[in-house]
Amino acid sequence: MTNGGPWGSGGGDDREPPRRPGPRRPQDGNNSIPEIDQIMKKGSEQLRVLMGGRSGNGGRPGGGGGRGNGPAFTLGTLGLGALALLAVWAWASFYTVQQNERSIELMFGKYRATGNPGLNFAPWPVVTAEVIPVTDERTTEIGTGRGSAMDSGLMLTGDQNIVDVNYQIVWNVSDPQKYLFNLADPEDTIRAVSESAMRDIIARSALAPILNRDRGVIAADLRTAVQQTLDSYQAGINIVRVNFNRADPPREVIDSFRDVQAAQQERDKLEKEADAYANKVTAEARGQAAQIQQQAEAYRASVVNDAEGQAARFTSVYEEYRKAPDVTKRRMFYETMSQTLGDVNKVVIDGNAGAVPYLPLDQLRPQGGPTSGGSN
Repeated sequence: MTNGGPWGSGGGDDREPPRRPGPRRPQDGNNSIPEIDQIMKKGSEQLRVLMGGRSGNGGRPGGGGGRGNGPAFTLGTLGLGALALLAVWAWASFYTVQQNERSIELMFGKYRATGNPGLNFAPWPVVTAEVIPVTDERTTEIGTGRGSAMDSGLMLTGDQNIVDVNYQIVWNVSDPQKYLFNLADPEDTIRAVSESAMRDIIARSALAPILNRDRGVIAADLRTAVQQTLDSYQAGINIVRVNFNRADPPREVIDSFRDVQAAQQERDKLEKEADAYANKVTAEARGQAAQIQQQAEAYRASVVNDAEGQAARFTSVYEEYRKAPDVTKRRMFYETMSQTLGDVNKVVIDGNAGAVPYLPLDQLRPQGGPTSGGSN
């Protein structure tokens, strides 16, 4: 037995404690791996130094002498360690939610509560939180050809034509719990639902309205259809709007289609001009017909009124004739002669005067004189 004891010689208190027998790791060549007890000893030494104690070598690395290898933990170091652990736990348990976000708290993977904006507490590791932006608008673009094979944008219309469409679905999260638990891939779900709804709408429409005037109507119908489908899935997603960016014929036939469109527009123009001319002629004809009808009505009323007047006059003359036949006859004779000879150039002479038959008696009348005269 040597001076250093049964485990070898050494100076002062630098002796190592006896090694407990235990399994050794397999050796690789001549270099042996340190034993587990030695590794544990070195780790405890480093932790003791970090907590404010001294190392087994008296604070001198590799030095001899000093205190023994017993633990150097004190109440102060234990308190500091507990405070450090509490700070780490609090840092992992408290989290902040912004105004545009909501959080889903999970207890062992199961839904526990929904966190509102502000400072929230989820005791880690029992409860974990996942923060989800809810008001931020996200965009799913369809018809660009960058997605799946069905994302080419080519769709069949109701009149057996092909149209190439491009549109965007703008959405946000309305229910974070449903959004997190009911959808495995929200982006692919929205894309699939939107493509299906758009193909159904396009299949019920003709090509010309899709290209010209019905884009707003199609966008509104698509938003309604996608929202209803996602609600049936309980997806927790709100469709904000649909941006209908493009609707064109396929590239292979776009030039021919434009020629057809130009011909159709020219046809529509000529039809409108013909309709305008027809409306003008019809209006003029109706006006003339109304004018002729009014003139006929006026003539009819005039003739009827004149006939009624003459009948009334004849009735009155007849009543007077019945009262005084001779006087009425003479008066009627005078009126008839006045109406018959009133506007005739005439010269009244006595037949016994012996006037020359060829004498131009009408030229002997003074100009502007009376139309009739007589001599006895």
